[in-house]
Amino acid sequence: MTDFLIIGGGIAGVSAAARLSELGSVTLLEAEDALSYHASGRSAAAFLENYGNDVVRALNRASADHLHNANGGVLSPRGQLLVGGPDEADSFSAQAVDFGLTEISATDARAKVPILNPATATRAAWRPDVFDLDTDLLLQNFLREARGNGAEVVTRARISAISRKNGRWRVSDGAREWTGTHLVNAAGAWADQIAALAGIVPLGIQPYRRSMARLPAPGGHDVQDWPFFAAVDDRWYAKPDAGALLVSPSEADPMEPHDAWADDMVLAEGLARYEEMVTAPVTRVLSNWAGLRSFAPDHALVVGADPAEPEFIWVAGQGGYGFQTCAAVADLVAQLLNGTPPVLDATTVAALSPARFR
Repeated sequence: MTDFLIIGGGIAGVSAAARLSELGSVTLLEAEDALSYHASGRSAAAFLENYGNDVVRALNRASADHLHNANGGVLSPRGQLLVGGPDEADSFSAQAVDFGLTEISATDARAKVPILNPATATRAAWRPDVFDLDTDLLLQNFLREARGNGAEVVTRARISAISRKNGRWRVSDGAREWTGTHLVNAAGAWADQIAALAGIVPLGIQPYRRSMARLPAPGGHDVQDWPFFAAVDDRWYAKPDAGALLVSPSEADPMEPHDAWADDMVLAEGLARYEEMVTAPVTRVLSNWAGLRSFAPDHALVVGADPAEPEFIWVAGQGGYGFQTCAAVADLVAQLLNGTPPVLDATTVAALSPARFR
């Protein structure tokens, strides 16, 4: 018997486990052989405070201090560069303002990313306070806190049945059973399926595929100090990665929950869009992968008790914002379950609540 049963071993579940372990006993259940296997293990690993809608940005701001400072911090400077073409003046200007970027010359942009094509990448905007995020370190920090407070972590626990009896949740993987007072649904792409197993009405959490290719450093350049750089209208983005370059087609294709992989055609089309803006052709792909970014219908996260069953707690719909919002989300979950006033403003808390869909 435990106070908090958490289903899902990505960053949402592990960070919630760390905070809830300060309030009572915690058992975290992960379906795969290891934690952070799905979306959390396939992140672009960046912190962009102006990424997402207003609700997501409020969580980004509330998480920033933890990401910068807790346990020595997990952020390192990277910078962000937006590039656009000759016929993209309106959308370029709008996105530069939205992301809080300052327009710079195409010449200055090429000083930061030398492979930008002067004929096609004619507009650029810059923001220095965008960061790489050490996702593994952040997850391990939370995991160490959770285990230090006695939390139990169970892998290979693929949940097949959930019931509620005598005020307790009973969760089973067919061979084992766990019992708890609160059930925390941090199951990522599978959040609606877990809800249905528990007899809770699903919210419409939709997974979308996002692919990534890892390329050799283009043109033999040292890419270590290049910024995160992206095309207008999310046509692609790129960032350095241990001497190589990650390039994503930035697609958002709806999918059923599964162990995602990159679609060859989608990847090829995205790399072709990237090649249009640079002078170094893609001659080889070192590796590729894909993850599922799961969104609620309004693209804000879902955090809080289900209105029909207050002992069923949603921590879902992270989309592509899980790592950069997790500190504030985990704090909010603990505050709600402890009955203490949330640090976040009431408008943001209401915008996160699953009650908004009922």
